[in-house]
Formats: sequence, C-alpha cells, structure tokens
Amino acid sequence: MKEIVLIVVALFFCGIVNAQQMPSLTNGIWRGVLKRTDGKEIVFNFEVKDSLQKKIMFIINASERLEVDDIVVKKDSAFITLPFFDSEFRVAIQQNRLIGNWIKHLADRDVVIPFEAVYNQTYRFNVVNTGAGINISGRWKAIFTDTVSKKVNENVGVFEQKGNRLTGSFLTPYGDYRYLEGVVDGDSLKLSGFDGGYALLFLAKVNADHTISNGTFYSGAGPATKVWNAGKDPFARLPDAAAATHVKAGMPPRLDFAYKDVNGNMVSIKDERFKNKVVVVQILGSWCPNCIDETRFMREVYREYKSKGVEIVGLAYERTGDFARSQAAVKNFVNRLQVEYPVLIVPVASSDPQLTEKSLPQLERIPAFPTTIFLDRKGEIQTIHAGFSGPATGEEDYEKQKEEYLQVIKRLLAE
Repeated sequence: MKEIVLIVVALFFCGIVNAQQMPSLTNGIWRGVLKRTDGKEIVFNFEVKDSLQKKIMFIINASERLEVDDIVVKKDSAFITLPFFDSEFRVAIQQNRLIGNWIKHLADRDVVIPFEAVYNQTYRFNVVNTGAGINISGRWKAIFTDTVSKKVNENVGVFEQKGNRLTGSFLTPYGDYRYLEGVVDGDSLKLSGFDGGYALLFLAKVNADHTISNGTFYSGAGPATKVWNAGKDPFARLPDAAAATHVKAGMPPRLDFAYKDVNGNMVSIKDERFKNKVVVVQILGSWCPNCIDETRFMREVYREYKSKGVEIVGLAYERTGDFARSQAAVKNFVNRLQVEYPVLIVPVASSDPQLTEKSLPQLERIPAFPTTIFLDRKGEIQTIHAGFSGPATGEEDYEKQKEEYLQVIKRLLAE
C-alpha cells in the first residue's frame, strides 16, 4: 500500500514538473519578424491575452488592433489562423520565443516566410539616434518606380511623426497600404505593416531639404522591384478615381448579372429588391485588405440608408473561379464583418485577365479592388469609383472619401 502511495505522489509531482517545463504562449506584448530571403525583416508587434478560457491575440499596427481568435495550442506548438486573407502561422513554442512559418495560401501555391517572435520586446525598430531630428509629418508626393516594368506611379504619403515614432500610409490610385508604423532614426526611415494580407516594409533616406530618397519597397516574399522617392507637398493629391473606368462605348449603361450568394441562392440585379432603388455595387475580394475597410463603411451606410431606398450588393472575386472553394472564405468575410446586404460569389478568378469581359462586360475594365458602382433608380450607372482610402489615411482622405460616397447616394435619392 505504501508503495502505491509513493508512486501516485511521484506521478503527481512529475506532472507538475512537466507542466512547468512545457512552454506556453505567454500573455503580453511580442515582437514578430518575417524573415525574407534577402535578409530584410518585416516586423510587427502583437499582444496575447486570455479570453473565455482560450488564447487570443491582437496584431498591432499604429492605431489598429486586429483581433485573432482562432488559436490552437497543442503541447509545444501553436496554430494561429488569421481572420481574413487565408493565411496562418504554424510555430513551435520555446522559452519566450516562437519559431516557425507564416503561410499565405494562394490559388495555386502557398507562400511561406520564416517567422520568429520574441516575448516582451515592445519596440518595433531599434532606434540609435534618439535626439531631435527631421520631422516628416504631413503630405508627400511619392513617386514609385517598378525597376522591371519601368512603370511609374504617383502616390501620396501621409505621415505623423512624434519623436522618433512614425505612423501613416501611402495612398495609391487603387487604395492605400493601410496602417504602417515605424521610426525616423537619424536620416533613416523605416515603416512596416502586417495584417495577414499585407506584409510590407518601406525603407528610405530622409534629407534635410524636405525630400526622401533611395527608398525601397518590400512586399511579402517577393523580390524588391519597387523604388521610391518623395517630396513634401501639402497639396499632394491622387488622380481622379472616377476616371479609372467607364461604360463601354455602344453598351447600355446598365449592369446585368446573376450569381449565387454565400448560401448558394441565386441573386440577380434584376430582382424585385433592387427595382426603383439606388443601388451600390461593390466589387471586392475576401483577400483584399482595402475591401475590408470599405465594407465596414458600407455596412454602416446600409444600416442608415436601407429604409430610405438604398440597396447594396457585393460581387466577390476570389482567388479561384470555383464556387465551393470560394464559399468558405466569403462566408467568413460576411460573418466577421456582420454584412447585412447580399454578397455574391463571381465564378471568375480575380487574377483572370478577362474577368471584366466574363462578369461585367458593360465596363471597359475593373481597375481595382475595391471598385464601387453607383446605380440610379432606373438601374443606370451614374458613377464608378476605383479604390478606397481607408481609415489609416487619416481624416483628410478617409473622411473625404466617405463624404463623397454619401453625397453621390443622397444626390441619386433626390432625383
């Protein structure tokens, strides 16, 4: 009998020791690093917490905190599925360290980037020069050049600098790069952003003559083929987004489509619910970060204006044209964003060079995700807007974008 008691006690204490030795996903702030093959590191911070007896985390970029609630911890491993963009982390948990991979699932392959995170590192970029230096807050005309195609884009940088800390974004004709955070360290600019869809790094030199030079742009695991320079310009603006596409010459100014919604029900623009209504057609993708920003706004528009005669319908172009493969991603998009208007799954891949001809042949092209089409009560196309300037672009651009949309809707309701 004494021997049995001793065995039970030994097993009990052995369990305690093993539990103490088993590493855990510790609550608190972590510094994550995506390690590119060229040696550049895309860094971001995240916070781990307990919620309802499970682990959750918040990915931190400037003022955004993206909640991640699908975390499975098994022994010394963690499987972290991001809420959007069909990507995940698979990591081994070591003492105050995570080591593994970030995996982004595309239509025909997976993109894998080695990942490492260290607990209780609250900084993003190390700062050497902490004294007073150049402050780059404000608007900048930024010229991005693709070193392969030689294509040049005029973008707009919007920055806010407090001490060494730098936040902001770049506006492009097709959307913005969402929330970026980093530092100005002496004459070095470092900005990064990660949300599961975007994994971005911007490096450049800040000059005393109000210019930024020798900039390089890194995105995900791809080669660094874009360089950039910028000059401070309080009046920097993008080209008119309404000029990005039009109705084809000789085509009626009406859309004609019918696709299945996330539940498999066929919905047509000719359905009774859209007749004699102002209709907003939102071209989107569940993989598109800017589409999330626009959808959050459209959700509020729908709640306020549905009773006044406005309908909204989303057309989701996914990574494949296969309905079954797309359904889960779009349903997750709809549920997480609490979308109350129909979102239809277009059986054409977003990468298809003929996606416009195959799905909306009335248009010259679909220039960007998102693209937003405003129809009057007769069902005729009145305005088309490419891209969306999200909340990371600040009051001047984001609030202006929202007001422009509301003005179009109010004008069409009044006609």
